[in-house]
Amino acid sequence: MIYARIQVLMLAVVSPLATVHARDTGSSAPAFGGPDAVPNQLERDEGAWTEFQQELASKGIKISIDYSAVGLKASDVLAGADDEAASGMLRFYGSWDLVGRGSDNVGSLIWKGEHRHKYTDTEPKYLLFDTGTSGLITPPFSDEGERLTNLYWRQRFNGGRSTVVGGLLDVTDYLDVYALASPWTGFMNFAFSTGSNTIALPGDATLGVAGATMIGEEFFVIGGIADMNSEPTDPLETFDSLFNDNKYFTSIEFGWTDSHEQLYTDNIHLTLWHADESEVQGTDDGWGANVSVSRLFGKWLPFVRGGYSEDAGTLFEKSISGGVGYLGLGSAGSTIGIAANWGDVEGGDDQWTGEVYYLWSVVSQFELTFNLQWVSEPAFNEEDDSITVAGLRMRLVL
Repeated sequence: MIYARIQVLMLAVVSPLATVHARDTGSSAPAFGGPDAVPNQLERDEGAWTEFQQELASKGIKISIDYSAVGLKASDVLAGADDEAASGMLRFYGSWDLVGRGSDNVGSLIWKGEHRHKYTDTEPKYLLFDTGTSGLITPPFSDEGERLTNLYWRQRFNGGRSTVVGGLLDVTDYLDVYALASPWTGFMNFAFSTGSNTIALPGDATLGVAGATMIGEEFFVIGGIADMNSEPTDPLETFDSLFNDNKYFTSIEFGWTDSHEQLYTDNIHLTLWHADESEVQGTDDGWGANVSVSRLFGKWLPFVRGGYSEDAGTLFEKSISGGVGYLGLGSAGSTIGIAANWGDVEGGDDQWTGEVYYLWSVVSQFELTFNLQWVSEPAFNEEDDSITVAGLRMRLVL
């Protein structure tokens, strides 16, 4: 194993989208996790809240409800497969500050419940497989029905510069994160998200503990351990799996940032991970390493990311992605992104992927994303040299 498993971890981090929108939350301590972590999503939602929600927030209780949907259309598919996929998702999420409310060392209960449902026979997350391509599109958009995705305790300390979380977590909230990784607001193709298709991830609702800390003003460390055989739609089964199966996903990340407040826009990090064999995830025992570099120049956010996987049975064994985002195009909350990826697929041809999207923040309650993806040399498609996928995504804060 490339490193020892860890259980005590550290860090309070800033939401990249909160940085983009420059919203003042009244606290000097930024929130832990990536753009989809519940505290950061709540921060983005504040402009759409009712007076009742604002009154609750003043008492330390923040709640939001949103509805999202994705529709995709592929140019070519394998024989007998559908060329369309669409699904929706209703989410109820929130936080309750129970210890140290109003301070940087606050302790909070975090939760998120969802209903994921499809509109078509094919779920968006699986459409690329129907084209003979190795990869995923917007993995959360599926047909899993009711699920409890988050239920955990978050404790800040060290003046908000360190955080520990424990409970029902989403590993992608803290692992290999950067500003454009969200399937709700960033790139849709998972090649441009967590791990660049080279990490054997557990389910996105898994029991575990994670955390991080700043080391000085510019360095940080993040890590976690979680159940590899989690069952997101059955939380009680997840508890049984954690203590009886003894299959774990562990990670540790070392990084540099220009400042605490720019952690995910000005960021260089190295992530090391190990995953036990998992029948639930269909992966083998293996390990890997990922590198990410991103830097904000005005409103431009260029990035380069890469990953390597050994023996885990991931979508790609090696992967390199690069691209750029432009923040605030047309309105404060709008973003355009363009990127390209090379992936080394075990048992298939090398695969090239490109994506361009425009997230249009129509009003504070409503966002639309227009998306176009192109795959050259689909790894398992001998008939087509390339395929394209057009997509439309929406999110409504209720």
